[in-house]
Amino acid sequence: WMVLCLLPVLPPELRPIIQIDGGKLMSSDINELYRRVIYRNNTLTDLLTTSRSTPGELVMCQEKLVQEAVDTLLDNGIRGQPTRDGHNKAYKSFSDVIEGKEGRFRETLLGKRVDYSGRSVIVVGPSLSLHRCGLPREIAIELFQAFVIRGLIRQHLASNIGVAKSKIREKEPIVWEILQEVMRGHPVLLNRAPTLHKLGIQAFQPILVEGRAICLHPLVCKGFNADFDGDQMA
Repeated sequence: WMVLCLLPVLPPELRPIIQIDGGKLMSSDINELYRRVIYRNNTLTDLLTTSRSTPGELVMCQEKLVQEAVDTLLDNGIRGQPTRDGHNKAYKSFSDVIEGKEGRFRETLLGKRVDYSGRSVIVVGPSLSLHRCGLPREIAIELFQAFVIRGLIRQHLASNIGVAKSKIREKEPIVWEILQEVMRGHPVLLNRAPTLHKLGIQAFQPILVEGRAICLHPLVCKGFNADFDGDQMA
């Protein structure tokens, strides 16, 4: 079971508003689903704050409507019939944007070169936990460089981004301390091509290792169809 206390909001770049012919604006389905959540939540807030004599059944009904709006945002159709727009077209929810050949993972992350990624040969790491992977320092500092820069500036160890980057290039000891702290709260996605099913890309908790190879526990290799004879993972 999972209970969401805060509902994440996607950056505007991932739910754009596009101008089409005739000066009309076309909005992403995600925006409309967010609007439904906000509207229903505001209605519930009004019922709870402005009208103290609101019947409990009405409040419960509105709470169900809020839950339904959140469910539709995350996975439209999970409750049966999907929610549709005025043209009888089903809204595209988070799950629709992520899954499939044209989804965020296969189309964007796996289909082209992207920032904050790296590739290396995998080697056996029998001492690792099943949920962990070993990342070489060279890859880890590239993946988490933005977080390390922020950490250096927050701790007043660097006055600006340029100074922070120079400390990273010089590989000062404090850089690795901040990097390890950052990595504790940021899992990474590991993928081995060809990605033929959903186990071809999995999340792991990274730890720093020496060398230039990615370390992986042998018992998690089956999902990737990987072995240690020179296979590469990204």
